[in-house]
Amino acid sequence: MADPTPAAARPRAHDTREAVLFGGVYGAVLACSMVAALTQYGHTSAASRSYDAVWLLVTACASALAHGYAHHIAERVPYRRWDLLHSLAEEWPLVVAVLPTVLLLAGAGWGWWPAKGVEYPAFYLNIAILFGLGLVTARWSRRSWFAAVFIGMVDALLGVIVVVANAFIK
Repeated sequence: MADPTPAAARPRAHDTREAVLFGGVYGAVLACSMVAALTQYGHTSAASRSYDAVWLLVTACASALAHGYAHHIAERVPYRRWDLLHSLAEEWPLVVAVLPTVLLLAGAGWGWWPAKGVEYPAFYLNIAILFGLGLVTARWSRRSWFAAVFIGMVDALLGVIVVVANAFIK
């Protein structure tokens, strides 16, 4: 028996690589932005860094839920019972991308390293994540090494823009 739902009316399945790139880039830029915003007023105590880590994780989860829900309702097709949960679960790369920064901030909050100035390693870490995501996804797409490095540098530029904006805003 033929499938009653035409292929064009079904929700588009998101490629895992696409989800990792999109979620990873979004998460790393979000982490950079949140670190810049949360450290704007110079609060550098261990308690404030723990607070920053929690807020970064909450913001990433809220962003992932909002993005997954937006995908779900924007596709405007008939859905099965668990499709919404599937749409939300597809946003895992966004949350995973902020976890290194959450760990860095939480570690400062727990006294593993100084809480003052931890935003700079967080910026560098996220810029490196952005570069790595661009490089890896470009290589997955069979781009040359030259093109992959260039794409990684363009992705890293997103993080640099946040850092430069933070410096000007302060």
